[in-house]
Amino acid sequence: MSDRQRMIGYNRTVKLRWLDETVDLFLAGMSDADIYEALRERLKDELSVGSTAPRGSREKTITILMRTWVRVPPPLRELRKDGVQLLHGVRRSERLPLHWGMTMAVYPFWRVVADVTGRLFRLQGTAAPMQVQRRVKELLGEREAVARSARYVLRAFADWGVIVDSARKGEYSPSTCFPVTNPKVATWLLEAAVTSAPDGVTDFHSLVNGPCLFPFQIGRMAPEHLAASGRLEVVRHGLEETIVRVRKPLNGGRVGASISR
Repeated sequence: MSDRQRMIGYNRTVKLRWLDETVDLFLAGMSDADIYEALRERLKDELSVGSTAPRGSREKTITILMRTWVRVPPPLRELRKDGVQLLHGVRRSERLPLHWGMTMAVYPFWRVVADVTGRLFRLQGTAAPMQVQRRVKELLGEREAVARSARYVLRAFADWGVIVDSARKGEYSPSTCFPVTNPKVATWLLEAAVTSAPDGVTDFHSLVNGPCLFPFQIGRMAPEHLAASGRLEVVRHGLEETIVRVRKPLNGGRVGASISR
């Protein structure tokens, strides 16, 4: 697992409506500073109420919101640019795949928890938080920060409606799959999944059937579709195996790296 995969970063539960509001502010053309202040005003009665701590829960949550769609790491800005274009063409109720993909790309830890949760769903139909935390710690190390952040992600899954309480107390079940019928959104979501994969490499079959995308039902997809953005390359190994990986330009950076917002 790469160093980027081992970084956590996602240290608060981000509600879906907060992410929607952040995107709305960004789409309105507001500056980074104005978006930050608008989010501080929006969340002042929900997080760190009455607190003046410089790095309290509200500020940490806003950092995640900003990093996901506004202050995106340079290698992901072209992916974000395409995601924003797709946002213009979908209703608010259809944004889930775009929020999921961008969060996963910016915070690979989200993908790790999603992958573990999705595998448990396939294996036994339900997932207990302690099972998810234990498996994530096996992957990333026996750190309390790992277990705590896994809880934050699971709570976000619940808020986003992709997991629900199961009939067995203390366990989650997957919610009804979200159909991704727009082929451009499906292709973009799969690219986000490749970007968040260890070392930016995966095989195509594991990608389209990946447990990290357990909330979604994606239609038939050909490997060639993923090469359309120019940021991924598809390499065939015989008839059985097709590898998809993030394309590395000659200068050693990732395709799409940019110094602009």
